[in-house]
Amino acid sequence: MKITILTLFPEQFVGFIETSIINKAIKRNLVSIETVDIRSFSLDKHHRVDDKPYGGGAGLVMRAQPILDALRSVKTSDSHTIYLSASGSVYKQAKAQQFSTYSHLILLCGHYEGIDERVLDEVDEEICIGDYVLTGGELAAMVISDSVIRLLDDVITKESLDEESFENNLLEYPHYTTPAIYEGKEVPLVLQSGHHKNIRKYRLKESLRKTLKVRPDLFAKKKLTKEETQLLEEIQAEEVL
Repeated sequence: MKITILTLFPEQFVGFIETSIINKAIKRNLVSIETVDIRSFSLDKHHRVDDKPYGGGAGLVMRAQPILDALRSVKTSDSHTIYLSASGSVYKQAKAQQFSTYSHLILLCGHYEGIDERVLDEVDEEICIGDYVLTGGELAAMVISDSVIRLLDDVITKESLDEESFENNLLEYPHYTTPAIYEGKEVPLVLQSGHHKNIRKYRLKESLRKTLKVRPDLFAKKKLTKEETQLLEEIQAEEVL
C-alpha cells in the first residue's frame, strides 16, 4: 500500500513516520508513505496558498490551484482521495478496514477555514475523525494512516487484531501483566490459572461488561451469540445485586 499526504506542514510527519510500528512497516516494505508540500505548487510569487472567502466572513480559505495541482501530480487510476474535514462522515473501524484494501490512499489536509469547494470535485470522500475541530488535517491524517497500516497483512499478528476493541462491536477486555500483586491489587485468579477455556470465557464476559458500561450503543450493531446473551444476562443480574 502507498499513502500520500498532501499538507502545508510535511515536517509534522517526520516523527510519525520514523517511529514504532509505522517505521517497521515501512522498513519491511509493507507500506510506503510520502508527504507532498501543497505550498510548493503555488503559482503566487510569495507562495501563498490561501485567500479571503468570497462573500466575506472570518478567516482564510485554501485556494483551489495549489491543491489541485498537488493532487493531480500524485493521483492515478488506483488512487482513493480523502479530504479530512469536520464536515465529513465520522471515521469508524469498518472504514479503516475498507481503506486497508486500497492500493493508494491520498489524504488531503485542510487548514484555515477549509478549502475551495471546487477541489471536492476530485475528492472521493470526506472523513471526520470526531465531533470536534482541529487547526488542520495533519493529526487526522496520522490517525487514519495508523489505523489503516496496522490492519495490513504482517504488520501486526492476526490474533492481536481479532481481539481489539470495535472488531466485533465490543470493547476489549482488561489486560494485566506482572507482578501478580501490585499495591495490594491482584490479577484475577482465572488469568493466572492457565485454563484457556475459562480465560476465554472470562475475557468475553469482561468485554461485554465494559461495552455495556461505556458504549452500550454498540450492542445495536451486534448480533449476540447464545453464549454472549447468557453472559450479558449474568452481568445484568450482578449489577442488580
